[in-house]
Amino acid sequence: MIKRHTGAALILCLFVSVSEMTFAVGRQYPSISHKDFKRLEGAWQGSLTYLDYSSGKPYTMPANVEIRRIGNTAEYSWKNIYPDEPRANSADTVVISSDGRYVDDEFVVSNEKLADGSWQIVTEARGRDGNDNKEALIRHTYRISKNNFKVRKDVQFAGEQNWIMRHEYAYTR
Repeated sequence: MIKRHTGAALILCLFVSVSEMTFAVGRQYPSISHKDFKRLEGAWQGSLTYLDYSSGKPYTMPANVEIRRIGNTAEYSWKNIYPDEPRANSADTVVISSDGRYVDDEFVVSNEKLADGSWQIVTEARGRDGNDNKEALIRHTYRISKNNFKVRKDVQFAGEQNWIMRHEYAYTR
């Protein structure tokens, strides 16, 4: 009797796995190209608002960014400038995968033009966040228009239903 249940469970698991693979194969995944980020090239001025996990309160500070495409690639240099805290200045390279389905190691889950004419790109990846370095699903939302640009990071900790706004950069030019 135990063997029969084990076999039935194995068949059920295989059926569910094959069904999920079939669903994933038939699904259309959004993608992006370097042209989606090309709109970001140049200098932007704005602010960074982040959630201080220690106090639980948001904090806002000036933040600027200079974005440049690196050669003829799908890579962009982001120079982060913090006028009030120059020691925090940094440079990052953002890479769009050759198939357009990833920004760095984050999967593109949405790429759409919004009613106001702006573009919104959403990426997600599993990672760790917070003072306790807990497992989480991390979502970045890029909202791009001609003169406004926002990047928002939201976090959903493992076992939780709610999303927490970790930080948001809001820029204009």
